[in-house]
Amino acid sequence: MTSTRLRTCIYAALVLTLLATSAMAQTGSLRGKVINHDGQGLRDAMVYIERIGVRGNYKVKTNKRGNYFHAGLPLGNYNVRLEIDGKQVYSVGGYPLKLGDDKPLDFDLREIQREAAANQAAGGPTKEQLAGMSDAQRKEYERQLKAREQQISKNKKLNEAFNAAMEAKRLKDFDAAVQQFKVAAEIDPEQHVIWGNLAEALSGMVTTKVGDAREAVGEEAIAAYRRAISIEPDPAYHNNLGLLLIRLQRVEEGAAELETAAQLAPENAGTYYFNLGATMVNTGNTDGAISAFTKATEVQPDFANAYYQLATVLVGTAQMKEDGTVVPAPGTVEAYQKYLDLDPQGPYAASAQAMVQSLSGTLETTFEQPKRRRSSRK
Repeated sequence: MTSTRLRTCIYAALVLTLLATSAMAQTGSLRGKVINHDGQGLRDAMVYIERIGVRGNYKVKTNKRGNYFHAGLPLGNYNVRLEIDGKQVYSVGGYPLKLGDDKPLDFDLREIQREAAANQAAGGPTKEQLAGMSDAQRKEYERQLKAREQQISKNKKLNEAFNAAMEAKRLKDFDAAVQQFKVAAEIDPEQHVIWGNLAEALSGMVTTKVGDAREAVGEEAIAAYRRAISIEPDPAYHNNLGLLLIRLQRVEEGAAELETAAQLAPENAGTYYFNLGATMVNTGNTDGAISAFTKATEVQPDFANAYYQLATVLVGTAQMKEDGTVVPAPGTVEAYQKYLDLDPQGPYAASAQAMVQSLSGTLETTFEQPKRRRSSRK
């Protein structure tokens, strides 16, 4: 045999040896089951198997019983992730694949859900989940973590400012309350409660100002109420805004807001009309007060105080004849009597009873003073 042929045979043997070595490389398999929330196997779930350190990506789909199996996997460590309907629901990082290790890797969605709930309560993923994340997933997690930390810090500052403002408002330190509510509004401008309380504090400041300063604070309070209403059209905000507008002599606007409050919350309409009537009294608008108290009794027929206030306002409209006889406006005595019927032991009962007795004696068409019976002499 020539040297050339010998070298060729040796080379061929070497090649065969290398091929044989490659063919005999140690491999393993990965199997398991995906279990649905009902305890049954889940069909067509995708299991992705990604080798760590040495490039190698594999995937397998579960069968109708939820089982999966992939053979011929090089021994080593893998990141294994489960996807359902194209969405990742779980991952296992650094899963070792060893020779002769036939232990199944199951995915039980019930356990995964419980773990996710516990993880959420704890505030972060498990070590295994972190290890199994891709670079993109880890970046997204870190972004979310940073956003959550910022939100926690924001909430802390918001709570501190809001609580300080509420305490200042309780103490009627309206300047300090307004300042802190404005800080809270800058942190979270979409909280209607902040704007509503800011408006209340500014309304409190209105009573301490005069002239242009009073008007300026009033406008600011109105704007705060309107901002609160734009976020949450609460009838209480309309009510408070209406009272403020009337206090600022913008009676028609204020009455419209109270009407809106009554329409939004018919169950509380009596209270809103009562508030309107009280404000009308305080501003000297007798006709407006009569109208409002009358509406309060109409929408809430058992509202005793509304009848009393209506009667009290009506008394102020009584007429006096030339002979000095006082003629009360129609409905005055009836309103007092209705109050007594509804609340006979009420705080105004004695006053109402006295007015009924006094006014009834002047009602020529509806009441006659009973004649005294003459005592017979013996």
